Amino acid sequence: MRGERNDRTVAIHGRNATGTDIGRWSMNALSRRRFVKISAGTIVAAGASVSQPVSLAYAQSERLTGRRATRTIPTFCNVCFWKCGALATVKDDEVWKIRGNPRDPLCRGRLCPRGTGGMGSHADPDRLKTPLIRISDRGADKWKEVTWDEALQYVADRMQAIKKAHGPESVALFSHGIGAGFFKHTMAAFGSPNSAATSFAQCRGPRDTGFELTFGEGIGSPERTDIENARCLVLLGSHLGENMHTTQVREFADAKRRGATIIVADPRLSVAASKADHYLPIKPGTDLALLLAWMNVLVAEKLYDAEYVQEHGHGFDQFRDAIAKNTPEWAAAETGLSAQSIRDTARAMAQHKPATLVHPGRRVTWYGDDTQRSRAIALLNALLGSWGRKGGFWTPAIMPIPDYPYPAHPDAARPKVDNPKKKYPFAHEAITTGIRDATLTGQPYPIKGWVVYATNLLQALPSQAETVRAIKALDLLVVVDVVPSELAGWADVVLPESTYLERFDDLHVSPFKHPFVSLRQPVVEAPHDQKPAWWIAKRLAEKLGLGAYYPWADIEDYLRTRVTEAGLSYDTLKTEGIIVGDDEPLYFDDGVPAEFDTPSGKIEFYSDQLAEAGFDPVPRYVAPTAGPEGTFRLLMGRSPAHTFSGTQTNPVLMELVGENVLWLNAEEAARRGLKSGDLVRLRNQDGVVSNAIKVKATRRIRPECVYMVHGFGHTAKGMRRAYLKGASTAELITRTVVDPLMGGTATNVNFVTLERVG
Repeated sequence: MRGERNDRTVAIHGRNATGTDIGRWSMNALSRRRFVKISAGTIVAAGASVSQPVSLAYAQSERLTGRRATRTIPTFCNVCFWKCGALATVKDDEVWKIRGNPRDPLCRGRLCPRGTGGMGSHADPDRLKTPLIRISDRGADKWKEVTWDEALQYVADRMQAIKKAHGPESVALFSHGIGAGFFKHTMAAFGSPNSAATSFAQCRGPRDTGFELTFGEGIGSPERTDIENARCLVLLGSHLGENMHTTQVREFADAKRRGATIIVADPRLSVAASKADHYLPIKPGTDLALLLAWMNVLVAEKLYDAEYVQEHGHGFDQFRDAIAKNTPEWAAAETGLSAQSIRDTARAMAQHKPATLVHPGRRVTWYGDDTQRSRAIALLNALLGSWGRKGGFWTPAIMPIPDYPYPAHPDAARPKVDNPKKKYPFAHEAITTGIRDATLTGQPYPIKGWVVYATNLLQALPSQAETVRAIKALDLLVVVDVVPSELAGWADVVLPESTYLERFDDLHVSPFKHPFVSLRQPVVEAPHDQKPAWWIAKRLAEKLGLGAYYPWADIEDYLRTRVTEAGLSYDTLKTEGIIVGDDEPLYFDDGVPAEFDTPSGKIEFYSDQLAEAGFDPVPRYVAPTAGPEGTFRLLMGRSPAHTFSGTQTNPVLMELVGENVLWLNAEEAARRGLKSGDLVRLRNQDGVVSNAIKVKATRRIRPECVYMVHGFGHTAKGMRRAYLKGASTAELITRTVVDPLMGGTATNVNFVTLERVG
């Protein structure tokens, strides 16, 4: 496991050895769970349930029939970051079915629609087939097909030229997903410290920072939410059921079935809101006001867990005084909710404490106050006594899988460029837009090359025009992807990756309530000249003269070494797909030490470190800036059939949801003479006009905002199935408000008008 070690702590920043997002975990967090000891009995039991290895069954059948028979191969999904264990059934060298692996503690044998439709990524006729080198100016699609040797030599030569002129730090990596770990290794060996993923500044960063400032620990991925035992679940803009993460959706359905109280605050009556006992149609941008009022009720009416706060809290008296003014009557004027509904829902939370879970959310970059809003969610959970308690937040475990014994990376000659002079003092991961800014300004030093793995920055980063300007300033843009995305259209070199069904990847080892390790392995061959991430990163390192940093012969040599060093059987892992370790206590009440890695060693109701840095030590509400007269605030979310902008070429998933629609309040639609199915274009406050999108006139959304699913409206012509299907939120997000604590880019600050088509 990668980390920073001293006599007392191990700090794991951002990602584990597999490249999986895990938030930031201190040794205090891990010591409570201890590194799980896998007994020989556990390994034997795991292997005993399968009569013979999959490979043996396949070989016997082939001898008997003279042709390749139906066979089932374990792997894990890659359609989203949850990485559920999967079983792929292959017949005559074609993927016939994908289902959940019942051994997997994440999915427990059941995949979401995206997971079961993952076979479409293999069958996609539009996917990249061979390496390409540009023979035209950037933005013009003129390419020549080349061999892998030619492509990687071209990239290595350009990287060496940048290194000679500007230093190795001037080549940056943008990445997403588990395969990123190999590219990070190559870049670190090259001498560059500049590596970032959009999952921090454009997604979960404010949430993790807010919880760390309060409890000393982040939320992790998968989130450490104990939905299955919650007696009251509170969701603020968390679209469970549309944001389809299998574990949480199943637990949400189970919670509803067993009678848990569901409270949802959202400007839109989402799927989750439709299941709520209390639905609060809150005015967009006022969530922090509601949170402060809820806490005011709990404190003023002495409904909070006083014993828990007394034992574990720091600065409670200062916190109490700071929120005394935030009454339900005050919040009602801000949120558009009634004071009585605010009181009633606060009392409902208190009734079920500590088994009340106020969900921290996932993509929380909304309005610019996002870290403080997330900190308020953490504080509300603290008042209810739910952190470390059953029905609130469990304490994670992680399998003790050691890193491969690589040579030490060279020290970077210069620091990272993304956060100069610690402008955002509580950013604990790299900021993607900070690297983009350095590319545009040359400060604190120039970035002249980008290597981009498995992420479409033109869809993932706000302000597309700034991203394009930065690309034009580069000497080298390398894109490693499966499909010919918009970003690939700007690249100098395009390297086609094999899909997750066609490759080995790094081990999946994430903190969870049940410790486990899972293996991804090929179930079919890549149809053309596509290569896996590990192969590309290793060969690039060799072209750069860095082959010594990859001492293993092939990926299975690497994987077997790590698994064997952990005392596990690689053959068992390959056959079963997953090995699960022994469970240990999850909660304070069961013996987990209540330790908090904060300056005070306690839950920080009042944050001295925020005060010393010039920020509000207790969250303070500031009303959101309104849009121009006659505009709607643009809100966005996700579809259960798609993962952001990465699945719109999948023929199976596009059959389920082929385009997005615009949710528009029914009265506002009637006022404009619009009805469901009519086509409109959206014009934002800066004059950017979207592709045509169908209206969904509904009473299920507040009148001052509109909503659509992110990831559609692709403009890359090579993505034929997705080309101009629906409208793009990415192109309409031309303005952001940057979170002053950690650099996150809030996007719910854009406004649109509607123009009828035809």
